[in-house]
Amino acid sequence: MHQGKLVFAQVMAHLPLSTFRRCVARYDGEHKVKSFSCLDQFYAMAFAQLTFRESLRDIEACLTTQSQRLYHLGFRSPVARNTLANANAVRPWQIYADLAQHLIGIARPLYASEPIGLDLKETVYAFDATTIDLCLSVYPWAPFRSTKAAIKLHTLLDVRGSIPSFIHISDGKTHEVNVLDALTPEPGAFYLMDRGYMDFARLHALHEAGSFFLIRAKRGLRFKRRYSHRVDRLNTKVLCDQTVTLEVFYSKQGYPTALRRVVIRDDEGKRITFLTNNTALPPETVGELYRLRWQVELFFKWIKQHLRIKAFFGTSENAVKTQIWIAVATYVLIAIVKKRAMLPHSLYELLQILSLTMFETTPINQLLTPPPPSPPDDQQLVLL
Repeated sequence: MHQGKLVFAQVMAHLPLSTFRRCVARYDGEHKVKSFSCLDQFYAMAFAQLTFRESLRDIEACLTTQSQRLYHLGFRSPVARNTLANANAVRPWQIYADLAQHLIGIARPLYASEPIGLDLKETVYAFDATTIDLCLSVYPWAPFRSTKAAIKLHTLLDVRGSIPSFIHISDGKTHEVNVLDALTPEPGAFYLMDRGYMDFARLHALHEAGSFFLIRAKRGLRFKRRYSHRVDRLNTKVLCDQTVTLEVFYSKQGYPTALRRVVIRDDEGKRITFLTNNTALPPETVGELYRLRWQVELFFKWIKQHLRIKAFFGTSENAVKTQIWIAVATYVLIAIVKKRAMLPHSLYELLQILSLTMFETTPINQLLTPPPPSPPDDQQLVLL
């Protein structure tokens, strides 16, 4: 007799089903569908993400061996690879994109008070993109180079809790800086960016919106020093803190106001130059704040390696975007479970543990609790 709730069902219990049904109805995702609903599709893909399945055949074989538990996992129809492949290719990916955005709206307030290691009350975002290489003959709809295809995942990450607040999927030819036009700047927030986003007209648009940016400067930047602020070179790693204006005509036309230039020496002795429009931060905090940008790189690593983005379960554009958005929704869902269950483990540890315990009935908070230490053995061997 079945007793208790399976771990996979405990995780999916945090999924807002009413919102999911509204997303399905909005895009008519179950038109002429008699079995294997969109919810079954989401469960199958989320199960594949959490248990590191590599292919559609792998998903089918794993779930078929547990056919007696499918109902308790939440499935209402058996999972066949042809049915799942057709669902990924035909059903609109916008269903899962809207679901992921709704989950992000639930997760961000849960992490609003999460410490970031700095005395900052403002929201801090890290913006970057990652390239996922594809085969050109299999994915001709995603051009990148003359011999290969690729897609780019542009992400704006809230560093409090590492929750993505904006995600855009494009082909490999789209330059990262163009996606800045799709952002809605938040007044008072900090945007951390790499030097690949050095576009002074777009940076000035962030400045005009009341947002703050912090970006690494490219080599050979031509500027005119207006004022040098006093810094402590002996006790800090700050080399200079200057107010500058741009000299190149088009750069000055794009950003006509003054900028702040801070040069810091890193742990390896290299000089790193930052540009920002914030004049209130101490120069030591500028370098520490930019370190938080590394969280978006960890997010990409988590999504591409620990969730199954390396191998896609379909070749069409709709199937690829469906898998990516379900992976993002699964990531955010695990973050919600972590916060609601008040688990001290990291998201990486949670994924590793959950991948081996999907069919157990132990409550999640007890599942992740380390066993008590065994009592010491007072008996000693007698030496002869």
